[in-house]
Formats: sequence, structure tokens, C-alpha cells
Amino acid sequence: MKLLKKITMFGLLAGFGVSSLADNPISTYHYLADPGAAADDEYFYIITDSDDPAPYNSGSYEIFALYGFRSKDMQNWTDFGIIYDARKVNGIGAIWASGIAVDPKSGTLYIVFPDGGGGGIGYIKAPGIDGPWTNAVGQGKDKLVGGRGIIGCDGVSWCFDPGIFIDDDGTTYVTWGGGESNSRPNTDNFDIVKLNDAKDAPVGNGSHVKVNNLPTRKMLEASYIHKHGNTYYFSYSTGWQQGAPTIDYGTSNNVMGPYTWKGTILGDPSMNGRSINGNNNHHGIAEFKGHSYVVYHDRRIAKGHNGLEVIPADDGRPNPNEGYHRSVSVDEMFYNADGTIKQVVCTNEGPEQIENFDPYDVYPALTSSKQKGIRSRSNFVQGKKAEHVLLPLSSKESWLRVSGVDFGTAATGFVVEAASAADNNKIEIRTGSATGTLAGTCTLKNTGSKTSYAETKCDVEGLKGIVKQLFLVFKGDRDSTMAIKSWGFEGSGSTPPEPQKPFGGKAAEIPGKIEMENFDEPGSGRGSEIKSYSDNDAEDHGIAEGDKSYREGTGVDIYKKATGYVVGYNQADEWLEYTVNIKEAGDYTVFASVATDNSTASFSLSVDDESVAEVSVSGSSWDDFVKVKTNVTLPAGEHILRFTVTGDWFDIDYLNFVKGKDAKDPEESSGDSTIAIHKGIRMDVASAATFDVFDLTGKKVASFTARSMLEAKKLWRENAQAKSVQGFSLIRNRSNGAVARVRSVR
Repeated sequence: MKLLKKITMFGLLAGFGVSSLADNPISTYHYLADPGAAADDEYFYIITDSDDPAPYNSGSYEIFALYGFRSKDMQNWTDFGIIYDARKVNGIGAIWASGIAVDPKSGTLYIVFPDGGGGGIGYIKAPGIDGPWTNAVGQGKDKLVGGRGIIGCDGVSWCFDPGIFIDDDGTTYVTWGGGESNSRPNTDNFDIVKLNDAKDAPVGNGSHVKVNNLPTRKMLEASYIHKHGNTYYFSYSTGWQQGAPTIDYGTSNNVMGPYTWKGTILGDPSMNGRSINGNNNHHGIAEFKGHSYVVYHDRRIAKGHNGLEVIPADDGRPNPNEGYHRSVSVDEMFYNADGTIKQVVCTNEGPEQIENFDPYDVYPALTSSKQKGIRSRSNFVQGKKAEHVLLPLSSKESWLRVSGVDFGTAATGFVVEAASAADNNKIEIRTGSATGTLAGTCTLKNTGSKTSYAETKCDVEGLKGIVKQLFLVFKGDRDSTMAIKSWGFEGSGSTPPEPQKPFGGKAAEIPGKIEMENFDEPGSGRGSEIKSYSDNDAEDHGIAEGDKSYREGTGVDIYKKATGYVVGYNQADEWLEYTVNIKEAGDYTVFASVATDNSTASFSLSVDDESVAEVSVSGSSWDDFVKVKTNVTLPAGEHILRFTVTGDWFDIDYLNFVKGKDAKDPEESSGDSTIAIHKGIRMDVASAATFDVFDLTGKKVASFTARSMLEAKKLWRENAQAKSVQGFSLIRNRSNGAVARVRSVR
């Protein structure tokens, strides 16, 4: 039952449920790196530098410009292209890893960037991510730190990779530095400086960052400050001396430190083997609409590894050196109850969409959740807003995808601003896929060149309600003969949201039993408040081969047993909600039927977001379900009960609410039911069954028959082939889905 997610628990994601249209990285048509992140109430912002100038066989970084992105929903991103270009700004040699922050009061955005990779730190501001960006240093200076700056680099080895943090009171802090010299103390590589004014120079005194309890991994670069609650987090990339760098962090109650090392936020992001050992790691962190996210760079798309197409280097050569042709991805980040950070799992899917996309606006052309067969052109002019245009390779498969589009009662038209240097250039609007249902076709006006733009309108039909996947498909006889500047839809407005509803139309009664698979039907419309469940991925791993999911489309992991359905594959932070009707306020005893083979599983219960119970789950076998119980105090009336997984890996069949404190389990004829075996549920039977053995990459390495899981474990341990399998193996009963973990002895 737990096979795929058990493997995920060990950090092995490749090859399981990976869609060819996976959503990371955020851009697949150029090479990006060194991201920074910020957010306000409306947008999540990402800035990156670019590896595009590096030739396919580059043996070094060639980085000269910053790109800007923003999103309202964490799935659809608007790429504004180059927002600041060192090649067109006097006095700047190059721009590498930079930091971004937004003033929550004014909405002004601030960026700190390194000049030439180490020649000082620039400081610019703009009213929006697309600019125009102007000098924010003040005092007639063009640098904040370093040469021609207000203050010096303060003796750090590398005066680069700056980060910027604006505290709740508006005070701004800038951090920078790095280096791996053995002659320097491990914690002397970074500086933090406080700006005296809320935003601009003059600056206060700098301070070398002190991180206590630092392990052997050295502090190398990519210093970053963020805040969660009342705790400050100082994070950074570790050194090359220990192999592939990680992003580690320390915490403090003072922004200037000292910080105490806590652990790793992000391991080497080697998705699909695309990170190169010895190359660097970089990140940005921001909280947005109740979630926390980390952005980072990887090597997913070098040599076409995203599965869609081979993206050439800027010189047109295929298969570029992946060490110097990076891409930028984003994933959600979670905190433990004590404020420490759970190590981020890099995914192909990226974070879930947190609100639907509103099509009734004018969007810059490079707004999408995925792309194929496109290129882009940035027209950066200092002192003006960024201009970024889409250049389709229209003689091939060329499209943009937009996810979770809310068309309301109906869209009536599509409007596009585009240049076309040829006849018969078209944009097809389709749903579901690039060859899906056709909603409309716009034939572009021939404007005579790719720099002369005209507006084209066309009718559309069949676009109503929420369309999961919308495709703008570009068609033409020759590549790069059209340039798209913007697009949008006309219509009647978005769909009114519908709240979640009880499964089967009736609230579950308390006292009484709640079958875990019968969680509420999710609502529809904008926002996450209409959700009735949260699962860590979209695949129902409980489906037996050839069967359909019990709750189609939810991804909640439900599998069928002789006694009914069971929710399994449970991982921390997943949750299910139930509309309940509590007949009488007061004390109740809750009995949960669970199975696990470890002692770290747990869950919590809450009513209308108020915690009512924390429950530990332990066991020694997936073969038997046992009862655990807890006392709760509940209010009368209709409420939302939430079941939240707080400790990984257990199965749960039902919750049974019995009136009274320390009540007896009505399903037990006698005895203490604090922990009692639930009669009648057996995953193994005496008859022989087929068992499959998998290594921790998910590869099946053996199959055999046995009469029980215990016998299967014994047979595998005694099998000579087990000696060739490293670490743990996973054994799965093919007939009922039961899974056990066995260590191979070598």
C-alpha cells in the first residue's frame, strides 16, 4: 500500500508519476540561475540572473542581466524578461546573484546586486517588478558596498551574493559575502549591515555573522535572511569541499545574530541527476498567502531533460554544458512545530495552484505555467519599463499553457497584441492539450515586421467555468515571423465560489463513526478556502491495477480491503476535512483504527481550526489494525472536523466518536480498549500470495510466493540476491497492497 510514497520518503522521486508537462522549472525557453524571492499581498516575485550568454561549451559563467517574474497563484508566471542589464548601464561590469525585497507599506521593490561578481554591491528600486529601476543608494554614490560605495566590503573574502531583508518595523538589512579560504574562521565569511533610514543610505555599522554549533560544512555564499513568526533565519550555501553544496540555516531572536545552526533547508537539487557535483546552490525564501516557498536553481532542462524539447544555448548549439546552463524552480517549504524547517523536497510538479487564474485582464505575452517551442526577446532600455515579447517557433509544436483558468459563465472573445511579418500566422485557443478542443482561432494581421504591432480580436466559444488547462497554440509556415506582446479574454466574469459540501450530502453524525475515505466534497472557485483535503501529490497510489479511484481526481490515497476502504500513504501535513453534526456539547472518546510499523506516526484533530487532540500512532506491523484512543471536548452543532497527519506513515480506517470521557469501545466485547486489535482485519491470509521486492530506486528486483508477510521477509533475507541490494528493500503483497521494509544484510 505504501510503496511509492515510502520511496518518496527516502528522497527518491525520479520515475514515479512524473508528467511530461511537469511545472518546474518556471521557464523552459532560456537558462536562469541564482534566484531571489519576495512577496506582498498580491504577488510572489522572483528575480534571477541568466546563463543565456554562455556558449554551449562554456567552462565558466557569463552573467550580465537580471530577469523578473511574478505570480498570483504559484503556477502561472509572468516573465518580464530583462529588468536590468549591466551591458547597458554605465559603471557596472556584470550582475550575478542578487536579492529582492518589497516594502509592505509603499509596495516599492528593492534589489541589491553584485557588480562584476565581487566589485561592490549596487542598490536599486522600482514601483513594480518590470521597473523602471533607479539608483537607491543616495549620497551621490552609485554603490552601497565596495568600490565607489558608502562602506567597504568589511574584510569578507568575496563581496558578492547580497541579500536584502525588510523587517516588520520597516528597517532594512543587507547581507553579503562568501569565501572558502581555510585561513579564515568558518563563521567570518558574511556581513550584515543595517540601513539607518528605512530604505536608503546612509548605513549603520556592519557586523560579521556568527553561526554557533556549525558542523563541518563550510559557509560558502548565497547569504539570505528571512523571518517566520518572531524568529530570524540566516541561510546560506555550504562549501564545495564536502561535495555538492546544500542550503543550511541558523536561527536567532536578533536579526544581527548570533545565529545557531539548525540544519539543512535544501539538499543538492539533483532532480533527474541534473545537478553536477561540485557546482553551486542558491535560493530565495518568501511567505505568500499563508504558505512558505523556496526558489532555487537546478540543471533540469540542460540537454532537454524536461522531456519537452532540447533547449539550445544562446549560440544555437544543442546539448549545452549543464554546469553553466541552469534553470529556476520553486517548491513549498514547511516548518516543524518548534520553528525548525523541514528539508524541502524538490519536485517536478512544483507547488499547488493556490487560486484560479482570471483571464479577463491584459497579460504580458510570457504568462504561462508551461511552454514548448517558443523563444523570447527582451528590449531593455534604461529608465523605462521592461519589454519582453514572445517569439513562437510556429512551424513546429509551439504553445503556452495556462493552468486553472476561471472563465465564469462564458468567455466571448480573445484579444492579442502582436506583430506579424507573414500571412496566415495564427493563434489557436484550445483546452485540455495542445491538440484538444478548439475554442477559437485568431489569424494575426500582417503588420509587415516583427516590431510593428496591431490588435487582433476573435470570437471564442465553449470557455466557461474552470478550465484546468488552457493552451495558446501558435501556427505558421515559418518560425519567428510573429512577436506577441500581450493577450487577454473578454467575457462575463469569474465563477462565484462554492463552499465544500458533506460527502453524500449529509453531515457525519457525532456520536458515530466517520469512514476516513468519506471526506467532504471540495468546493469550486477561487482560493484555498474551498478545499476539503490536501495531499502531497496528485496520484492516488492506492488504486489497484485496472481499478478506478474511490475519490476520482482528488489524489487522496485510498485502497480497498475486505472490510472497506482505508486511507493510506499518510505523510505529514496532509489533511482531510469532514462536515460533522455534533448532537451534544461535551466530552467524547475517539477510537481510531490504524496500522503502522513504526513508532513516529501521529495525527491531530481540530474543530473549526481549533485543536482538540494530538494522537500518537505506533505499531510493529502493517498486517493488523489496532485501536488508539483519545479524549476530546466538542461543541454542539455543525462544524468542520479536520484530521491532519503530523507524523509519517500509517493507515487509517475510521474514527469512532463515543459519548463520554474514557468511554469503552462499543466494538470491543470486553477489556481495556486503549490499544486493542481491531477484529477481522487481516492483510495476510494463510493462502499463498505473490510478493514483489523493490530497491530504493523503485526498481523491482525479485518476485516470489509466500503465505504471509513474515514468511516473505524471511525468504528475502535468506535470498542470495538480497546481498546485492544496498540498504533497505520494500516488499509488497501483490494481492492486498501491504508493504514491509526490510534491511538487506551485506
